[in-house]
Amino acid sequence: MLEGIIRESTSKSATKKLRRDGYLIANIYGKGLENVNAAFKTGDFIKYLKHKEHLIFPVKVGDKEFKVVVQEYQKDPVTGELLHVDLLAAQDGVKQYFYVPIKVKGTPIGLKNKGVLVYHRRRIKVKAAPENLPDYFELDVSNLDVGDNILIRDIEMPEGVECYLDPSIPVVGVIKAK
Repeated sequence: MLEGIIRESTSKSATKKLRRDGYLIANIYGKGLENVNAAFKTGDFIKYLKHKEHLIFPVKVGDKEFKVVVQEYQKDPVTGELLHVDLLAAQDGVKQYFYVPIKVKGTPIGLKNKGVLVYHRRRIKVKAAPENLPDYFELDVSNLDVGDNILIRDIEMPEGVECYLDPSIPVVGVIKAK
């Protein structure tokens, strides 16, 4: 389990000091919960996220434990260093908006016809209770030729998961290489 500390001060100088000491600034929030200002060791956080198996993962801050999902993160535009992360607390039985990642399998036919596989969206916003939430959407792209796309409406949503995006929005596709 990933462990962090509670930030006593949210001032600019305290935040800079934590970053200098190797901490990643984080906020944990959720419906009906009081916001928790936390910090995690940057290296430990990144290592944990790379090897996690599920979209929802546990964290311990102070003496409290939360099941959370990464909702948003901010990187330094020059160095690419992770600066801040927003963690949404996943509460059982409470429907919330989550961003579910897209994974593709197969090799598109269009790659042989001078095409390039393009992700129009890396994550899809869905509304669901945590117990119904998939870890990712797996899309088979092996039948895509140049000019073909997989749209939101082509993705089969599991029971209890709703997507309010326009059904004609493309998710992945193959375009002609320039």
